[in-house]
Amino acid sequence: MRRTYWATGTAVLLALVFAVAATVATASGGSGSGSGSAREQRTPALYSPDAGFARDMAVHHQQAVEMSFVVRDRTQDEAVRSLAYDIANTQANQRGMLLGWLDLWGLPKVLAGEPPMSWMSTGDGAGADGHGSGHAGHAMGGVTARPGALMPGMATKDELAALGAAQGRDAEVLYLQLMTDHHKGGVAMAQGCATQCRTPAERALAQGMVDAQQSELTLMADMLRQRGAAPRG
Repeated sequence: MRRTYWATGTAVLLALVFAVAATVATASGGSGSGSGSAREQRTPALYSPDAGFARDMAVHHQQAVEMSFVVRDRTQDEAVRSLAYDIANTQANQRGMLLGWLDLWGLPKVLAGEPPMSWMSTGDGAGADGHGSGHAGHAMGGVTARPGALMPGMATKDELAALGAAQGRDAEVLYLQLMTDHHKGGVAMAQGCATQCRTPAERALAQGMVDAQQSELTLMADMLRQRGAAPRG
């Protein structure tokens, strides 16, 4: 537990330092010039893809962290425990970056009345008022939220309760299945930001999420096969 608190605190601190450095670098202008460069550098609008992704992915990541800590108490399998620990630390770190950017941009972490994923669109990401110009479902590439889930890939309350009640192999399989779904939703969301977000550091973070989570999807499929199971349809 002491190790967990230390790791989480360190992740948040590093995230905030990274966020400050990235924002200052973006605001300072870099080597670009002209209207295109200025467009990249301005503070994101309230309803922009940059702000929407930061808000939604912070929530998405939080559930992954919670599920990972739950399964570590439900199995003694070192492979699953190691994966869960890596996911918890990585996504806690990234969540800190996203929330740090919102603070530095002077934008709220929660936006009342704004549906999740509304920042995703089929157009260029935002109109003059910062609102998305299309529909989230189109940009998600067919990945949709299950009934009772807040966003694509997220587990429902019943699924979280089932994970908390499971033990041993049952807990391992359910965790790997839930996290597979979670990563698929996360990858689709991160691909949206990599395409639509205008903050270079945030686009880079989103692409890094895509690459890492796609690799973990392959790993989790192998781990499920080793346990005589498969990802959910």
